[in-house]
Amino acid sequence: MKVGLYFGTFNPIHVGHLTIANHLAEYSDIDQVWFVVTPHSPFKTKSSLLDNNQRLEMVFRATKDYTKLRPSDIEFGLSQPNYTINTLTYLQEKFPDYEFALIMGEDNLKSFHKWKNYELILEHHHIYVYPRISKGKIETRFKDHPKVTKIEAPIMELSSTFIRKSIKAGKNIRPMLPEHVWEYVDEMNFYKK
Repeated sequence: MKVGLYFGTFNPIHVGHLTIANHLAEYSDIDQVWFVVTPHSPFKTKSSLLDNNQRLEMVFRATKDYTKLRPSDIEFGLSQPNYTINTLTYLQEKFPDYEFALIMGEDNLKSFHKWKNYELILEHHHIYVYPRISKGKIETRFKDHPKVTKIEAPIMELSSTFIRKSIKAGKNIRPMLPEHVWEYVDEMNFYKK
């Protein structure tokens, strides 16, 4: 089975995340997409970042009606600060019969050469890149790399930051969140302060 790993804080998860993940699950050779919730770093204080389990709960609620999408708390038990290469190594040991690929936006690919052991990641894993409206160029070594696949997913320029600011400003953002996530955010009064 081929699993696409979609890393993020998902603070909150929104319809853009779901659209991209579902597109990959339906229109590529990826069988499942796992939303890997990045834990809150104990070394950083970021008041707008919800607790790990609250964000995992949102991802669970967002994906529960989709058979090919699922939440993952795999990084919660790994030592912090964590690097993607460590997560990939851990997953490969835990699920030796699975093939793991990375899902990232075009903007992340531009800084991929700065990631710890990025050469090793490229050697053992495919990377699926979804389009983003962003400045700067992708290095040729990644653009033409046989393990880097650019996907023709819809461009979703919706950000969790925008959603949090809008909630704080009292705006109606309900269409931007999966229904179950909106209900949870509203019920818990998240992002209002």
